[in-house]
Amino acid sequence: MSAEKRRRSSASVPIKNIERELICPICKELFTHPLILPCQHSVCHKCVRELLMLNHEDSFDAGSECSLPGSPRSRVPSPSMERLDRLVRSGGSRATMRRSLGSRGSMSSPGWRRGSVTPRVTAIPCPGCQHDIDLGERGISMLFRNFTLENIVERYRQAARAAVAITCNICKPPQQEATKSCMDCKASFCNECFKLHHPWGTPKAQHEYVGPTTNFRPKVLMCPEHEMEKVNMYCEVCRRPVCHLCKLGGSHANHKVTSMSSAYKILKEKLAKSIHYLISKEDQVRTQITDLEVLINQTEENGQLAERQANKHFEHLFETLQERKSEMLKSIEQSRSRRLDQLKVQVEEYQGMLENSGLVGYAQEVLKETDQSCFVQTAKQLHTRIQKATESLRTFHPASDPCFDEFVLDTSKEETLLKEMCFGGVPDPPLIDLSNSRVYNEASIFWRLSDDHLPTDHHMLEYRRLGGPSKSPSQEDSEDSGAWRTTERVYGPSTVVSDLDPDSLYSFRVRSCRNSMFSPHSPEVTFHTPPAPAFGFLFSDKCGFSTDRLILSKRRDTVESVASMAFLLAAERVQTGSYIGLDYIIGDTGISQGRHYWAFKVEPYSYMVKVGVASDSKLLEWFHNPRDTSSPRYDQDSGHDSGSEDTCYELSQPFTLLTLGMGKLFIPKTSSSSTVSATPGDPGGRVLPMPQRLGVCLDYDASRVFFYDADTMRCLYERQVDCSGTMYPAFGLMGSAKVQLEDFITAKRLTF
Repeated sequence: MSAEKRRRSSASVPIKNIERELICPICKELFTHPLILPCQHSVCHKCVRELLMLNHEDSFDAGSECSLPGSPRSRVPSPSMERLDRLVRSGGSRATMRRSLGSRGSMSSPGWRRGSVTPRVTAIPCPGCQHDIDLGERGISMLFRNFTLENIVERYRQAARAAVAITCNICKPPQQEATKSCMDCKASFCNECFKLHHPWGTPKAQHEYVGPTTNFRPKVLMCPEHEMEKVNMYCEVCRRPVCHLCKLGGSHANHKVTSMSSAYKILKEKLAKSIHYLISKEDQVRTQITDLEVLINQTEENGQLAERQANKHFEHLFETLQERKSEMLKSIEQSRSRRLDQLKVQVEEYQGMLENSGLVGYAQEVLKETDQSCFVQTAKQLHTRIQKATESLRTFHPASDPCFDEFVLDTSKEETLLKEMCFGGVPDPPLIDLSNSRVYNEASIFWRLSDDHLPTDHHMLEYRRLGGPSKSPSQEDSEDSGAWRTTERVYGPSTVVSDLDPDSLYSFRVRSCRNSMFSPHSPEVTFHTPPAPAFGFLFSDKCGFSTDRLILSKRRDTVESVASMAFLLAAERVQTGSYIGLDYIIGDTGISQGRHYWAFKVEPYSYMVKVGVASDSKLLEWFHNPRDTSSPRYDQDSGHDSGSEDTCYELSQPFTLLTLGMGKLFIPKTSSSSTVSATPGDPGGRVLPMPQRLGVCLDYDASRVFFYDADTMRCLYERQVDCSGTMYPAFGLMGSAKVQLEDFITAKRLTF
C-alpha cells in the first residue's frame, strides 16, 4: 500500500472507533474539560477536584480558569459512593490514596514550629501511572486544558448523535440547522445569519469559523501561572508549554526550552512517524490479534479441562475418604458389640450369685437332696463352680474395657496436608530478610525469593500489631489490632509500610503469587517499633569537623577515625600526663521540640566512640578547646573509672554521651536521674556487649535521653539532660573507629 493510500485510509477511520481513548480513567465516562497532568495523562476537570476533596473538604482550588474563561466557579459537591468506587478500581485502594494525599504538607523539620494552620493538600495520585502528582500552591489552576482531546471528544459526540443537528443560535423559532460556528463569537449560525452578523468589510468578517460545534475554545492558549501572558515556548524538562515570564524568573528559569514552532514541528514529525510505523505494521497487528484470539480460546478450553480434572481428583479424594470412614466406623462398631456382649455375659454370671436366682438358687436346691450318692455326684461339679464365682467376686475385673482411647482419630497431619495441597505451579514461600529489614514509624521489609527460579507475578505483605501502648476506646474500635492487614500488590522484593504505632510490637509475613495461585505464608517475624518517629540527618562537615583525623563519606552517612601524623606529634605530650582528645562530629539538623529517634552502627573494632546528644552551647565549648590538651578523664561521661567524673554527675548537663569501644558498651555510674539495664554477673553493672545497632531517643520536652539496643528495642540506659538550647546528635571518635548511620535515617534527610 502506498503512502498516499495509507493517508486516505487513516483519514477515513470512523471517529467512533477511538472511543476507548476518550474515556476518563476515573469516572469511566467521556472526558469533560480534560486537564493535562504533569505526567502527561489527562483527567476530567471535575475528577481532579474530587481527588483533592477526598482528603480535605477545603483543599481544592476553584479551577483552571485562565484556560477556561467560561468555567463555572460553583462548588462541586462531595463525590458519590459510586464515583469513589470507580476511583478505587482505577487507582488503587483508599488507604493508598490517603497516604498519597496526606504525604504532602504535613512534614516539618524537627524543631521548627509551624505558625500556619493545617496545610492545604495539593498532591494527588495519577490514575494512569500511579505516581504522586504535586500541583503546588495554585492547585489545579496550574494545569492546562487539553483542547485537542476536547475537540476530538466533541467530534465523537457529534458522530454519536448524527441524527440530532446543531441549530442556529440566532434564528427565531423555528430555528434553522447551523452550517458553521464562529470561534470568536462562540455561537453557531445558519448561512443567512452568518452573512448577516459577519458582513464583508467589517472586523467580524475576519473571525475564525469552523463546522457546527458546541465546543468553543480560546484562540490563544494562556499561561496558567501568568494569566495575561501567552505561551510561546516549550519546556523540555517539564514537557509543557510556558511563557517568557516562566523562563525569565519563574519555575522554569533553569530549564531548557525551545520555541513553540520548533517543538510543534519536532513533536508532529515524531507522532507522524510513529503513526506511519503502526499503520505499516497493520498486517502484523492483525496477525497478532488472531493469535491472541486463539490463545483466548485455548485458555478457555484449558481452564475448563483443568477445572474438570481438579473436580475429578477431589471426587476421588472424597470417595477414598468415605471408604476409609466406613471401614473405621465399622471397626468401632464391631469392638463396641464385642465388648457389650462380654459385659452382658458377666452381668448374667453375677446375677446368678444372688439368692434364689441362678447358681445360688440351684445350689440351694441341691442342698435339699437327701440321697448321699446322688448329692455327691452333683455337688462336686457345683462346688467347683461356686469356688470360681467366689474367686471372681474377690478379684473383680470387668470383662472388657469401656474406654475407646485406641479409636481416637488424630487428623492434624492430614488437615495440614490438605491445607497445603496446591497445584504444581504454586511458588514456594519467600523468606523475610532480617538483615536488611528495618522498622521505625515506617517499616522497610525485604524478603528473599524461593530457589525454584520461576518468576512470580507479585507479592502480598501482611502485618498486624501484637502489642504496644494502650489506645483509647475509639481507636480500638476503629481498627482491630490483632487482625492481619494486607498491603497492595508488590512487584519487587521489598516494600514500605507506613503509619506504624510507636513503641509497639508488629508481626510480618509475606506470600508470593504466580498465575493467580498464592504460595503459603512465610514464617512470621516480629519487629519492635521505636518509641518516637525517626529523625533524619547526615553528618555535618562544617561545625568543628576535623579533616586531619576524620574521613567522611560522600553521602555524609559514614564517618571514620584514622591514625595520622597528628597522633605521632601528640605522642611526646603523652609523657607529661596529657591524653589525646576526641574528634567530635555532629548531625546537620538540630532538635528544639518533640520526641525523636535515630539509629546507627558502630564497628566492633572501634577503639573508642562516644554517642549521644549535646546542646549548641556545649558544642561551642568543645570545638573551641585545644584538642590535644583536653582529656577524656575529665569528661563527665567518659566511661572511665576515675573519681573525678562523679563530682558533678548528679547535675543535669547540656549533653549526655555513652562510651563504646573494643566490642563493649560502658554504662556511666548510676545516679538519681539515670536508669541502667546491666548484665547479670557484671559486678559493677556497667559493661555490656556492644549491640550490633544502637538507637538514641531524645525527648526534648521531658529533657530526657534514652539509649536502646536497636535490634530488640531494649532500653540500656536513660538519664536527664539539660535541653535549654538546640540539641544535636553528637559523636566523638578516638583512635581507629567507624560510625555508620542507618539508611532509613539518611534517606529521609536526602529526600528532603
